[in-house]
Amino acid sequence: MSPRLSPAVAAIQSPPIPEAQGWARAWDGTRGPLIDLSQAAPGGAPHPDLLERLAAAAGSADAARYGPILGDEALRAALAADVSGLYGGRVTAEDVAITAGCNAAFVTTMLAIAAPGDAVLLPTPWYFNHEMTLSMLGIAARPLPCRAEDGFVPRAEDVDGLVDARVRAIVLVTPNNPTGAIYPPETIAAFAALARARGIWLVVDETYRDFLPAGAGAPHALFRDDGWREGVVHLYSFSKSYAVPGHRLGALVAGPALVEAAGKILDNVQICPARAGQAAVAWAIAALRPWREEARATLEGRAAAFAAALAPLPGWEIASIGPYFAYVRHDRPGTPAAEVARALARERGVLMLPGSYFGPGQEDYLRVAFANVDGARLAMVGERLGAG
Repeated sequence: MSPRLSPAVAAIQSPPIPEAQGWARAWDGTRGPLIDLSQAAPGGAPHPDLLERLAAAAGSADAARYGPILGDEALRAALAADVSGLYGGRVTAEDVAITAGCNAAFVTTMLAIAAPGDAVLLPTPWYFNHEMTLSMLGIAARPLPCRAEDGFVPRAEDVDGLVDARVRAIVLVTPNNPTGAIYPPETIAAFAALARARGIWLVVDETYRDFLPAGAGAPHALFRDDGWREGVVHLYSFSKSYAVPGHRLGALVAGPALVEAAGKILDNVQICPARAGQAAVAWAIAALRPWREEARATLEGRAAAFAAALAPLPGWEIASIGPYFAYVRHDRPGTPAAEVARALARERGVLMLPGSYFGPGQEDYLRVAFANVDGARLAMVGERLGAG
């Protein structure tokens, strides 16, 4: 008799993006190369100076040795200073844990705050890796509805009907994946107040916060509250901001109890974050601010180019758009989203993710990730979707 796999792992979906990319193998190229809008990948290479520092660090003997479990002091301090400056609060290096990407930061946080049988509120449509993580850990993902009529921003008043003794945390994702929605500071503050009153955690995933519109200011004021360490967790990714997703660097920012718990978990998962990337990115946080601003402006232009391409198409509608993502209603209502996405990949050479990957009730939607597609190819999206 063969041994079995973990039922919790066996029950979850396969990684969605590789599955969708498999559909594109049937594209015959008659209208040109595939336009891949499936994955939130940076559109360009890292800054040349960052590449030089990555190469130098990778070639050093020090980078080949073990480092601190919670990350190198230089990167923890640099991120703490960056967060303090942006949000206007006081964050120290001791509040920071560096992880192998933001997904690892989320897994670590959930392991630290919840147990099998507990529940966590996830904004729906949700980021599929968040839901997959909770399922593997035996934690219920309880949908926090985000409605199209509200711009996919959740309502704090919905929490009362969703929180019971099982709920350990509320998760917010802003700017949002998959919708691109940006939650207003007052909305985040309202959720923080509710979480504090209920004695549960507020986990705010801000992977895309460096791509907010120009002049947006601080995304929220949570770090200005002296008591933020008692219940707030901030998640961040260096991948998009510095175009280094292959180096797998993310972070969580939290109070001492959670950081200590994170250290226990990370010692059994990653031992320490990869060293070469830490050394280079610690320098880049302050040194490459102008370059990051250029990348933000480029993305803003790509969002505008995609919106212009879709505007004239009958039956298509942008329900929400923001940094990195658009969430669109496709032109075949009543048809399963995966069927629509599969047909578009095979017949039009445009690959988008079906809304069904992002939770229940999303069959009329497709997610578009436009960061790695230039304006000329984005203009072609309208031509291909409108053909026939």
